[in-house]
Formats: sequence, C-alpha cells, structure tokens
Amino acid sequence: MENASLFWPLASFAILLFIIGIYALLATRNLLRILIGVEVLNKGVTLLLITAGYITGRTSVIQPVIITMIVIEAVIIAVAAGVVIAAYRKNGTIDVRALRNLKG
Repeated sequence: MENASLFWPLASFAILLFIIGIYALLATRNLLRILIGVEVLNKGVTLLLITAGYITGRTSVIQPVIITMIVIEAVIIAVAAGVVIAAYRKNGTIDVRALRNLKG
C-alpha cells in the first residue's frame, strides 16, 4: 500500500505538466514554443503512464510502451523541427500567422 501514497503527488505533477503543455499550445503563435508545448504535454502523459505502471505493479508491461512513445516522439519532433526550419527559410519568421498565406 505504500506505493499508493506515491500516486497522487506524481499524478498531480503529471496533470500539471499536461495542463502546461495544453496552455503552451493554445497561448502562443510561435512554432518553437508550440513544439516545446507538445514535448511538455508528452512528458506529462509519459509520467502518468509510468506512475500507473508502478502503482499497479506492471512495470514490465508499461516499459515497452514508454520506450515506443519516446521513439515516436523523437521522430515527430525531428520532422516538426524540419518543418519549422523550412517555414523560417520561406517566410523569415516562425509565427503561425505567416503560414496562413501559404498556397498549394
């Protein structure tokens, strides 16, 4: 039962990270800040999954899921960073409003 006492502090922190990530996505128009918001949001979800796996005693089940999530997250961020760099080269800014003028 001592594992259960860890759940609420870790879950509260994970939920806080999730909320910070959502706020970063909604409050800014800067593409780099949006990418950072996605990262923070993913880290909150990862922490919540790790906590749930530890509390239930199924760490061997959750570890491959977390590793897969981290790999997919790294690929997505690498591709998104390439898109941000291309947008900066094309428009000279990383403001989302400048991307609305794209055609095609």
